[in-house]
Amino acid sequence: MRLFSCDNCGNTVHFDNGACVSCSRRLGYLPASASMTSLEPSGDGWTSPALGQAFAFCLNAEVGACNWLLPAERAGELCPACRHNRTIPALSDDKAIDAFRRVVSAERHLFYSLLAWRLPIPDKTEDAEAGLAFDFLADEIGPDGAVVPVMTGHADGVITLSIAEADDAAREKRRVGLGEPYRTLLGHFRHEIGHYYWDRLVRDGGRLDAFRELFGDERQDYTEALERNYRDGPPADWQNRFVSSYAACHPWEDFAETFAHYVHMVDALETAHALGLAISPRVAAPEQLDLEVDFAPYRQKDFSALANAWPPLTVAINEINRSLGQRDFYPFVLSAEILSKLEFVHALVGLGDHRQTS
Repeated sequence: MRLFSCDNCGNTVHFDNGACVSCSRRLGYLPASASMTSLEPSGDGWTSPALGQAFAFCLNAEVGACNWLLPAERAGELCPACRHNRTIPALSDDKAIDAFRRVVSAERHLFYSLLAWRLPIPDKTEDAEAGLAFDFLADEIGPDGAVVPVMTGHADGVITLSIAEADDAAREKRRVGLGEPYRTLLGHFRHEIGHYYWDRLVRDGGRLDAFRELFGDERQDYTEALERNYRDGPPADWQNRFVSSYAACHPWEDFAETFAHYVHMVDALETAHALGLAISPRVAAPEQLDLEVDFAPYRQKDFSALANAWPPLTVAINEINRSLGQRDFYPFVLSAEILSKLEFVHALVGLGDHRQTS
C-alpha cells in the first residue's frame, strides 16, 4: 500500500483516512488515479482546491464506511468497490455499522490491488454471468435457538462473507479452532477473489493445462477432498508443496491460497517501498537478509525481484514481533515449488490480454 500526502498542507496521510490530522481538511480517495485529495464543502458536494474539480462521496460515506470519490454528477452512487456489494447487513445499530465499516475497509484494500493490476471487475449488472458480487451476511438463529453460521465462500462470481468475521474475538476463536496460523478479513477477500479469477483467467482464459501442471487436476471430487482434509489432515510433506495446510486439500484451494499470498507479498512490498525501508543486518552474512525495495512492486515484471525481496522483509518483521511478545507476523515458508505457483499467479495478473483499457 502506498503512502499519500495531503495536497493542502503536505502532511502524510493514509489510504483509509477521511480527514487530515494536521489541517483538518476532509480527504477523499480517487480510485482512477490512485491518489488522495483534500476537499472543501461546495453546495451539496465537495470541491478539491488542488485539482479544481467537484466530487461526490460514495453513498456508503453516509455511514462513515467509505472515503472514495466519484465525479460530482454521480452523487448518490456507489464507488468502484462498493458497487459490487449485492447484500449488506441491516445498518440498524452502532454494532452493525461498525462491522460493515470494517468489512468494506478490507474490501477497498482488495480493490486497490485489483485496480492497480487493471484486472477485469465487472459487476452483475454489467455481466450477469461473469460479473462479481459480494453478499455480506449475518449468522442466523435456527428453530432450535442454535446459531447457524454463514459460510464464507465463492460460487459463480458471488463472494459470501460472514459479517461475524469483522469481530476480532469471534475471528480469533475460529482461527484457533481451525488451527490456522493466519486469519484476517483482508485475507478472506484475497482468498475468495482468487476463486473468482480462477474462473475468469484460468478456466476461461485458456490456462488449464499450465495450471494442472503446477496445482494438479481440479476435476477431482471437491467435496470428497474437503472431507478427507478435515478427517485426515494434510499430507505429511505439505509444507514442501503448499503455502498452507488448507491449500493441500484441493487444487482450487491451492490456487486461491496462492493467489491471496501473492497479493499479500506485493502489497506488503509496496508498503516497504513507500516507506523507503532498507535492511542491512549486523550479522555474519548480511547479504542473505539485505533489503532495499527500489522498484514499484505492482509494476514489477521480474518475479525474482519480488521473491528475493520478500524473505528479508518477513524475517525483519517477525523479529520485531517477537521483540514485542507477539506471534510471528509471517508464519510461512516458501519452497521452490510454492514459488513456482506464485510465479504462475504473477504471470496471470500481468498478461496483457487480461487487462482492461483505461
